[in-house]
Amino acid sequence: MTLIDEGDPDYPKLEAPYLKLYSLGTPNGQKITVYLELLGLKYHYRNVDILKGTQKEPWFLKLNPNGRIPVLSDVDAEGHRTTLFETGAILQYLGEKYDKERKYYYDLSSPYYWDQVTWLTFQVASHAPYQGQASHFLKFAKEDVPYGKKRYKEETERVFGVYELRLKANNGWLVGDHLNIVDIAAYPWIRKYDFVEIDITKFPELEKWLAKIDAIEGIEKGLNKA
Repeated sequence: MTLIDEGDPDYPKLEAPYLKLYSLGTPNGQKITVYLELLGLKYHYRNVDILKGTQKEPWFLKLNPNGRIPVLSDVDAEGHRTTLFETGAILQYLGEKYDKERKYYYDLSSPYYWDQVTWLTFQVASHAPYQGQASHFLKFAKEDVPYGKKRYKEETERVFGVYELRLKANNGWLVGDHLNIVDIAAYPWIRKYDFVEIDITKFPELEKWLAKIDAIEGIEKGLNKA
């Protein structure tokens, strides 16, 4: 028996092999829990209280020097550990290693692979940062910054418009012809449209897309994990 100590002061040593997710029920955290649940994988879930600053504690910074959630730890039977942060990297890793039937992931042999890379990069590099800043200025900023509110809400709406065009051109999915890791990445953010004061009725393709994903088994469990 191989016991692994990841330095977590509030969690016992774990017997290899295992998956452990350090996360919280934010849109970025939900991307990963939704995919894990859809894949039916067993994993340990470690809630990280970002309001208390747990993600900035020395033990956590050894896992992710950037001090952000989520972080995935994958330990094999011999005790060798792979630690990943950044949601795009985690989703691609899970797809490559654990989505054996390629239900939600296109590998390099697929003609959709580079579309997947392109749109996943768009989600993590353009969409999430804009909507995250919109959330900050609209709901959490300690002072009223009208320019910040206006700029980031407008940029988020612009990104929603990009998705709207893509869904219309691609038969209702962001990549390929069924639910994919790109949809999984974008969905937890887009469903929070009310939080950033966006009228989703302006985006009928996104409305239909949200309803389709809402109805998929495993989605709700992944959203409510934290």
